[in-house]
Amino acid sequence: MNPLRAVLLLVLLIFLGLLMRSPRDPRRALSYLRFVVLVFATLLVLAPFAWLVAAVFKDKSVFNDYVFFPPPTAWSSHTINLNNFRRLFGGDDTVQGKVFFWQYVINSLFFASAGTVLQLFFCSLSGYALAKYEFYGKRALMTFMLSSMMIPGVLLFAPVYQMMVKLQLVDTYHGMILPGIVGVYGIFLFRQAVLAVPNEMVDAGRIDGCSEFEIYLRLVMPLVRPMSAAFCLITFLGSWNSFFGPSIFLQTQEKLTLPVILNLYIGVYANEYGVFLAGTLLAIIPPAILFFALEKEFVSGLTSGAVKG
Repeated sequence: MNPLRAVLLLVLLIFLGLLMRSPRDPRRALSYLRFVVLVFATLLVLAPFAWLVAAVFKDKSVFNDYVFFPPPTAWSSHTINLNNFRRLFGGDDTVQGKVFFWQYVINSLFFASAGTVLQLFFCSLSGYALAKYEFYGKRALMTFMLSSMMIPGVLLFAPVYQMMVKLQLVDTYHGMILPGIVGVYGIFLFRQAVLAVPNEMVDAGRIDGCSEFEIYLRLVMPLVRPMSAAFCLITFLGSWNSFFGPSIFLQTQEKLTLPVILNLYIGVYANEYGVFLAGTLLAIIPPAILFFALEKEFVSGLTSGAVKG
């Protein structure tokens, strides 16, 4: 019998046994069934990650022989080794010289981190202004900003690229970061969060002699920390996974980011998928670390304002 069928049959027999033991009170059987469903759902979610980890350590000679790791009896230096990582870190010969994989990692970290910090500052500052200040044309400005969100971003690449050419910012990180340091989505995200800050607290800060920037930095921002964490995580992931922008604005290979170089690796390592998957596994680690570091704040930021009270 197939092992999977045997496991399913065993689960069904245990469920029926619990149900027959107390037919008038099926809560224990239903709790068991709920637990089994959650376990199977967890295994389904984790299965691709387990396959990825197994793929990067398998030798290319046995890459297609096993779905996951080979059986322990078949483990040896010819089936399980670090050849994929050795090949990945061996470096690529380019016009500028040999470029190592860590250079692409550093490029992505700089691009994503710098973009996230700048967007956090400017979007939160703009959101604070829209939430706490009244000025002429505010409603028209907000209407225009909301309307601009209906324009697909890909349509703006041509005029933005032409602008960067005139400013001589093509093939630089400035040319990629500057057009996106202020986003309508981030501004309205922070506007909604700052609206929950009492006006009395802002007025109290002014009475105590705080400048407007000090009120924003010392009073408002600590109160919207969950939203800031959620925004940082979303923005970092968007920049880290960005492919279209870097592939257009960057022309020197030593300046490329991970998504672009991993796409190139598909052709370079056409017969060595383990090398490509090793780079993919390493590219997952920084966003995963950031997510686990901001997990609590991220969940709080997503649910803030969901309950009135």
